[in-house]
Amino acid sequence: MTRQTTTEEPGFASQLDLFAPLQARQVVARPDHVRPVALPRIRQPEIDTANGALPDAQGNTCGASAKKAAGRKKRGAKQPGKVRAAFAVPGGAALCQRMFTRIGCAGPPPAFRVEFYPYSSLTLTIRRRDEEMIVRFSDLLQRAPMNVLEGAAALLLAKIYRRRMPRALVAPYNDYSKSHRTRQRIQNMRSGRVRRAALDATGRHFDMNAMFDDLNARFFANELRRPHLGWSTRGWRRQFGSYDPGPDQILLNKRMDRPEVPRYVVEYVLYHEMLHVKHPTRKSGCTLLSHSPEFRAEEKLFPEFHRARKALDRLAR
Repeated sequence: MTRQTTTEEPGFASQLDLFAPLQARQVVARPDHVRPVALPRIRQPEIDTANGALPDAQGNTCGASAKKAAGRKKRGAKQPGKVRAAFAVPGGAALCQRMFTRIGCAGPPPAFRVEFYPYSSLTLTIRRRDEEMIVRFSDLLQRAPMNVLEGAAALLLAKIYRRRMPRALVAPYNDYSKSHRTRQRIQNMRSGRVRRAALDATGRHFDMNAMFDDLNARFFANELRRPHLGWSTRGWRRQFGSYDPGPDQILLNKRMDRPEVPRYVVEYVLYHEMLHVKHPTRKSGCTLLSHSPEFRAEEKLFPEFHRARKALDRLAR
């Protein structure tokens, strides 16, 4: 069975998850004998396996179930000219074998296939297929120095084989990934690769466009540019808002678009995401800072700050 490891940088995306600071997601899958900690990040096209589709004379399935499957398969098919192609990392196999030895993995190293892949963010993945270990680095690392690639490989291998991660070995990758230049490249790349959701800002009960204009006049002197606005297609459990500068889009949780939710609650969440537009994620020491002291100070200028936070806490239960 194939398992996949994913390590992804946040790519400047901000999420209002009960107002906890944004953290880079690091999802690690393990070899077959170890339980993975999370599912792969990318959803694959679904295939309808419901009963009721009977084969015809040519062996094809027919019926409503098969038609739905065909529709989903057609929608999930990649369009011509948009196929993402991986290409080999020069010396990648030898690099991973060196890191396998340096972090103290037991046994002989597996056969490595190491590739650059055009992910939509700074992402590292690894998966085991039979006796081969397939490693993929984001193509943003094509111009990275060798010690950065070594750190990326060590990061994946240390987690897969449950080895202590040597800080000195991983530090070049962490510094490179968190640098201002790299963060800017990520944002520029995401603007071309991340598809903007085609959502309507006019909800059933709240109009995000009108609300944005009102907040912009009250708190930003009408100087904040308007990103794309929309309501989420699904109700999120704990996340109430999100700003992604790649597609330049603010999304709000559709669970708040209800008459029983006070208007000041929705306004506060939108105001929070508007502050992310004003105060982008930046590097602070060895970490990425999404909620700077300036951000927190301006956030508390919202008149219903404490009431809104308590209401969102109740809504998340």
